[in-house]
Amino acid sequence: MMSAMKPDLGVGVGLRVPHYAAILAERPAVDFFEVISENFMVEGGKPLHHLERVLEHYRVVQHGVSLGIAGPNPPDRAYLQRLKLLVSRTKTPWVSDHFCWSGAGGAHLHDLLPIPYTPEAVRRIAERARMIQDFLEVPFALENTSSYLTYRSSTLTEWELISEVAERADIGLLFDVNNVYVSAYNHGFDAQEFVRSVPHERILQIHLAGHTNLGKYIIDTHRGTVIDAVLDLYRTTIALAGPVSTLIEWDDEIPALPVLLAEAERARRVRDQGLALRAGQVVPTGPSSASPVVASDAPLWRQGGPRESAADEAVG
Repeated sequence: MMSAMKPDLGVGVGLRVPHYAAILAERPAVDFFEVISENFMVEGGKPLHHLERVLEHYRVVQHGVSLGIAGPNPPDRAYLQRLKLLVSRTKTPWVSDHFCWSGAGGAHLHDLLPIPYTPEAVRRIAERARMIQDFLEVPFALENTSSYLTYRSSTLTEWELISEVAERADIGLLFDVNNVYVSAYNHGFDAQEFVRSVPHERILQIHLAGHTNLGKYIIDTHRGTVIDAVLDLYRTTIALAGPVSTLIEWDDEIPALPVLLAEAERARRVRDQGLALRAGQVVPTGPSSASPVVASDAPLWRQGGPRESAADEAVG
């Protein structure tokens, strides 16, 4: 069932306002664009005008940032209805959001807040995820988030929680490899164990992004290029999961479109390496490869630092 749910769209980039003019005028070679759903859940105006023009030439995938599926209140019905209307407009192959909560008591905090990793959280999220997928009538996926604190009540690892939810609800995973790296660095767990422990057949899409390394901890800023250590994790993920649609997120200090497209091509080279590994081929990992092995005695999750450059819009 999962293989039927996940067409391989290749390597795409986020659709962001600073690039609209260049995209519509030049029609660059992009496999697909990802849009932040909430930016287009409106009745009309410029957002939908530009989206319709992009849809004339490109495949578009929806990614949300406001569902708050793990919060104390069930998903808002009006929100889901607007989301479904957008699904009918974009013909997105799937819809995704995050393993998080975003508010309570009618207040929306506009952040992807961490959740306790408990059996109760698994039950709540799985029930809601199954309902959402049934309502939207397209495959639904949830993304692992980066985090900066943990709960004393947690009895599961993060990868155990997201795997259990995906299996119980029969949904997909949007696997953010950068978020794995960020959280592993911040909390001191093994990023490779995370990558190897999730149900790879349920990964519908992969996110890659830059981040900001402040030494003691990393902030998931979606700024700059993807560091080599994250690309190493990505290569391993592709070797385990096979060809999965991959997106470059760049949402702070957004660069010119050619810079973003070059980053997508860099990811494509690493993706090809992962597929070659999956096929049992020897893959070069020296200085000439797209993502060389990082020479360090430190664990993988402590290697590397940020490559500063740039990003816009909602971070998800």
